[in-house]
Amino acid sequence: MPAPASICLLRTSAIGDVTHVVPLVRTLQQAWPQTRLTWIVGKLERRLVGDLPGVDFVTFDKAAGWAGMRAVRDALRGQRFDALLQMQVAMRSNLLSLGIKARRRVGYDHARAKDLHGLVINERIPARTGEHVLDAIGSFCEPLGLKQTQVRWDISIPEEAHAWAAEQLPGDTPTLLVSPTSSHALRNWRPERYAAVMDHAAQRGWRVALIGGPSPDERNMADAILAVCRHTPLDLTGKDTLKRLLAMLSRAPLLLTPDSGPMHMANTVGCKVLGLHAASNPDRSGPYSDRRWCVNKYDEASRKYLGKPASEIPWGSKIEKPGVMDLIETNEVIERFEAASAAFSQGALR
Repeated sequence: MPAPASICLLRTSAIGDVTHVVPLVRTLQQAWPQTRLTWIVGKLERRLVGDLPGVDFVTFDKAAGWAGMRAVRDALRGQRFDALLQMQVAMRSNLLSLGIKARRRVGYDHARAKDLHGLVINERIPARTGEHVLDAIGSFCEPLGLKQTQVRWDISIPEEAHAWAAEQLPGDTPTLLVSPTSSHALRNWRPERYAAVMDHAAQRGWRVALIGGPSPDERNMADAILAVCRHTPLDLTGKDTLKRLLAMLSRAPLLLTPDSGPMHMANTVGCKVLGLHAASNPDRSGPYSDRRWCVNKYDEASRKYLGKPASEIPWGSKIEKPGVMDLIETNEVIERFEAASAAFSQGALR
């Protein structure tokens, strides 16, 4: 199959899912270095990946509503692509894709399509179940005749970001980064349980740092944790950028977080993740490279809230119910921290 002259990738959000697109970009570039790639990406997400070499970026500002869609259409005026990879099934993205002219329009299989997705595509990725989100996104190259066999990120980190991270986390003291807030509030753990794990890590000689964005929810969560910590951690909430966060993650051996964007950013730079999973399935949306350090109560949540084991519910089901994260006990998280700490001391965590 000859190399296409141009491909448009549509995946605007969220941070974690955008990191999953990067290996697909690397696969396309390795196979077809002359193919022109255009990626329509969200305004925030572009701050993380917008400097990938060899990719033209078009920013979609979803907060701008219809004006944001018109801006994308205007930016693409006069362009026609050999293929569109429509990797987002939300209604807004399906509408956005209508302004993209492409001969081949590749989307999700029937089981994963929704919000009239089938009306804006003319080809589908292979129908599979049990896949991690990254592998599902990687399969978008298969209708084009490729196969993603290698997962590589190499997202650039500016020297300024490395310098800032080194200033916040100097020396060789092992650092537990804690990003406690998900954009899905029902995935969040209790502040007092975070504090108990953080105090334990501090007692074991680890440096502990709270991280997060500038939103009111993240600030409120950080304040609630700080109010009950016995060993005051570094509070870097709202002080970083996405690139600075990536630099901090590259310096730290371990991140404690629920299912969130920082979980997947950590995975791209080799920082291990102590993920908290009850509302979501870590085998589908956990840290792609290494899930040994996660606490997985997803099956227990399925049995409690849905009345059946996780193996009997649709792949990818969210169990975002009030109290679901309380299934994760503090001692279970401390046990995973201790296991990770032992691996770190043996030089086996990285």
